[in-house]
Amino acid sequence: MNELSFVTIGDGTRIAYRFDGDAGKPVLVLSNSIATTLRMWDGQIGELSKHFRVLRYDFRGHGGSSTPVGAYSLDRLGRDVIELLDALSLERVDFLGLSLGGFVGQWLGIHAPERIDRLILSNTSSHLAPASYFDERIVAVQQADDMSETAEVFLGNWFPAPMVAANGPVIEEFRAMLLAIDRQGLAGLFAAVRDADLRRTIALISRPTLVIAGQYDTVTALSHSELIATTVPGAKLVLLPAVHLSNVEYPAEFMQAVLGFWTCFGKVESGLLIRRRFARTASG
Repeated sequence: MNELSFVTIGDGTRIAYRFDGDAGKPVLVLSNSIATTLRMWDGQIGELSKHFRVLRYDFRGHGGSSTPVGAYSLDRLGRDVIELLDALSLERVDFLGLSLGGFVGQWLGIHAPERIDRLILSNTSSHLAPASYFDERIVAVQQADDMSETAEVFLGNWFPAPMVAANGPVIEEFRAMLLAIDRQGLAGLFAAVRDADLRRTIALISRPTLVIAGQYDTVTALSHSELIATTVPGAKLVLLPAVHLSNVEYPAEFMQAVLGFWTCFGKVESGLLIRRRFARTASG
């Protein structure tokens, strides 16, 4: 399937989604960062679709999904996924979320563990503060003439400074993605991040969990990933020498960590030794 499909959920919001891969394979849901679309995962689809039927979707307010007015909540974003799965008759899935997608993954692990098989949480946090920062960002993005300034802030937070300065094809692609984001949708998702605090409740996550951290991540710092990994029972931590979008900055190493995790559970047939190598790197 090369085009977007759509599901209208209970509150009338239209959620855009896309499948890649053989329908006979187990389903893996990918959930992306705030201010991106499902295209954030393009570099991983070729490899992941060898092992999974990959389901990507756009957050409400982003990409092909519709943009309800007002603040969004993490509960609502989590229910969006549940309603999408219900509409597609998907009982149980694997889930990989990065940044805001990782917040959603934690919510699902807490509130809907019966729908999740394995969970990967990349470059994410259980709580980001202060709330005043997000209030300021909400006002700024709503009052700005366009997304130009906001786009440059995001690029500076997502990638190493030399990479942004070089302005290569990857930076141009993500800048174009940022410039096209609906400002109301971005403000709504900022509110969801502002109000989310899962620091205690993630101890309830019972699904096998891998946490991927960026060594130089200034958005969701390494300490945030370490907190998740020590709070979620049995969680494993992998450290990559990345800033925030580790799947884009270090795509090969990211995929090695991801596929290595699933090797342990028979999801894929190779990668276990690679996972061990990254695990040693993460532990020092």
